Amino acid sequence: MKRRTVLAAISVGALTGWTGSGHAQQHGPVRRIEVLMGGLSEGDSAGLAELAAFKEELKGLGWAPGRNVTIDVHWPGADIERVRQLAAAVAGSPPHLVLSRSTPATVALRNEAPSLPTVFVLVAEPIESGIVHSLVRPGGSVTGFTNFEGSIGAKWLELLKEISPSLTRVAVLHNPRTAPFAPAFMRSVEAGAQALGVEVVPAPVVDDIGIENAIAAIGRTSGGGLIGITDTFVNERRQLIIELAARYRVPAVYANRSFTPDGGLIAFAADYPDLFRRAASYVDRILKGTDPGELPVQQPTRFELSINMATARALGLEVPASLLARADEIIE
Repeated sequence: MKRRTVLAAISVGALTGWTGSGHAQQHGPVRRIEVLMGGLSEGDSAGLAELAAFKEELKGLGWAPGRNVTIDVHWPGADIERVRQLAAAVAGSPPHLVLSRSTPATVALRNEAPSLPTVFVLVAEPIESGIVHSLVRPGGSVTGFTNFEGSIGAKWLELLKEISPSLTRVAVLHNPRTAPFAPAFMRSVEAGAQALGVEVVPAPVVDDIGIENAIAAIGRTSGGGLIGITDTFVNERRQLIIELAARYRVPAVYANRSFTPDGGLIAFAADYPDLFRRAASYVDRILKGTDPGELPVQQPTRFELSINMATARALGLEVPASLLARADEIIE
C-alpha cells in the first residue's frame, strides 16, 4: 500500500509536449534547451517521471514546445565516455541552456563548455566535485539542486540498523569514477557507525563482477549489510544489485526510491521529481535573463522513506512498527 503517491499519473502529453498557452506568454525567439539525463538509459521509468515533472512545471511558467521552446533529451546511461561524448556534442552546438542530471554529466558539461548556462539536478556535492565555488553564490554559469549532502550517510546506516538490528558490518557500494563525492558519504557513515557499533567497509566497484564480489563478501559476514549510495553507476545497475542482495541474503538500504518497487529492502531518498519541478523555475529565470551564478544552489526539502515488506519477509526481518509509521511508501 502507498502512504503517499509521489507522481500518481503521468499523461502522455506531459512526456511529449503540451497544448494550451500556460500561465504566461513568452515572446521572442524560440529558446533551445538540451537535457542530459546522466545515469539513465532511454525509457527508464524513474527518469521519465522526473522529466515529466520538469516539463509540466515549465508549462505552468509559460514555456511550450513548438511555440517558444524546444527540448531535446539525451540518455547517456552511466557510461562515462558516452556522457563525455554527449556533453561535447551539446557544447559544439550550444543551446540557450542545459538541464543536467547527475554529477558526471554536470562535470562533463562544465569541462566542455564552462560558459554554457547550466542547471543541474541530483548533484550530491557540487563544491567537492568542483562544479561551483559556493552554494550561496555559485559564480560562473552553473547552478542547480543537490539531492543529498554528505551527512545523510549516517541516516542511511541508522535506518539499516533499525530494520536489521543484528547489523555489525556494512559495505558502502560505489564507483569511484562516477561518484567522486563518495568520501563525503563515507565520512558520515563512519561517524554514525561509531555510535552504533558497526564496522564500515568501503566497496569501490567499476563493473558487474566487482558488484557481485562485494555483495558476496559482505554476505559471508555474520551481521553484514549494504549501503548503495547515490551513484549513477549503482542506480543503473539496480536490478543486478537487488538480485545479488537477495541471493546472498544481504539487507540493504539505497539512496534512490526506484530500488524498492524492484525488490530493494529500504530506501531513503530525496523526492527526485520534486527537484526537477523546482529546477524548472531556475530554467525560467535564466531564459529570462538572470545570471546562473547569482542563483544559489538549493538542497532538497522533501525526502521519502520506502520499505519493501516482501523483501523484509524473505530476509527474515521484522520491520519495527516505529519504522512503518514513518514510511511514505510500503510495498507489500
